[in-house]
Amino acid sequence: MLGWDESVFRDEGVFDSNYLPEAFLHRETQMETLKYALRPAVRGSRPLNVLANGPPGTGKTTAVMKLFDELEAVSDVRAVRVNCQVNSTRYSVFSRLFEGIFEYEPPTSGISFKKLFGQITDHLVEEDEVLVVALDDVNYLFYESEASDTLYSLLRAHEEHAGAKVGVIVVSSDLDLEIVDELDGRVQSVFRPEEVYFSRYGQSETVDILRERVERGFREDAVGPQVLDRVAALTDESGGDLRVGIDLLRRAGLNAEMRGSTEVATEDVDEAYEKAKYVHLSRHLRSLADSERAFLRTLAQHDGSRAGDVFEAFTEDTGLGYTRYSEIINKLDQLGVIDAEYTNVEGRGRSRELSLAYDADAVLERLG
Repeated sequence: MLGWDESVFRDEGVFDSNYLPEAFLHRETQMETLKYALRPAVRGSRPLNVLANGPPGTGKTTAVMKLFDELEAVSDVRAVRVNCQVNSTRYSVFSRLFEGIFEYEPPTSGISFKKLFGQITDHLVEEDEVLVVALDDVNYLFYESEASDTLYSLLRAHEEHAGAKVGVIVVSSDLDLEIVDELDGRVQSVFRPEEVYFSRYGQSETVDILRERVERGFREDAVGPQVLDRVAALTDESGGDLRVGIDLLRRAGLNAEMRGSTEVATEDVDEAYEKAKYVHLSRHLRSLADSERAFLRTLAQHDGSRAGDVFEAFTEDTGLGYTRYSEIINKLDQLGVIDAEYTNVEGRGRSRELSLAYDADAVLERLG
């Protein structure tokens, strides 16, 4: 039995979402393509732009972070990753770039985008620095109709300010979003990226990666082969998102401790899966605006209803109009949080039926 001061974990931080693994397995080809694109930056030239896409949880963000660590260790290149799930407007993206360059935040008000942009490019020219920007989860910029303006400013920086050298890595997990096709023509003409695809991990690859986390994060013999295989199988069942498997290992370990056991059992894994399978949902909900969260609460109470019926309840609760309502539906449908299907309604033409893509109680519980 586990004592009060004992744990099945050696280092629980290994299972944090922001943990950067020392061994980055099964992504050698992708890393080589990224290095090829950014090699000019090390020599002081503008790098090639990159489009990295693939299903969620396939190592895209980890690849960027590993690459940026290497870049900053061997060169003076400025490498800044922007989480577009949090920073989904052009202004907020450039505020993060400002912070990454100057190491303090810009004023929260009273500074125009033009001035913010100018201070960034002035610094790059004066210090003769190359800036590499990773727009992680760039799909959120598209959902807010901010992608073209943001990319245009980055890609045309050298024209606005001679000598400014900026390269862009665009990272997307939305496989239904045709990134280049959805951009304005003015952006398409200059955005010719190298493409890097991060395929879903196979089950044996998932086992390899999770085993490395187990060895670093758990005490010896706390997680046996049968448990590891079970976690890998459930990860595969969840679409191959490695984040589900990593979260599942941590929750299973906590369940074992709750039982006072020194070993994780498959029963601990199965019990943990009921929560770990909602990793995607939790991640999406954290980024939503108040009006979007309010819409989900309304829909959870009117699941399967026509859009018009849901709108009446939504506008009564929030006072918001149909334009904002329609924008919210389109965004949440793209995110995969809801399903919005067009159907023919007798006497009323085509109407959208709305339903949650997750269990209503799970959504309400995570909305708080």
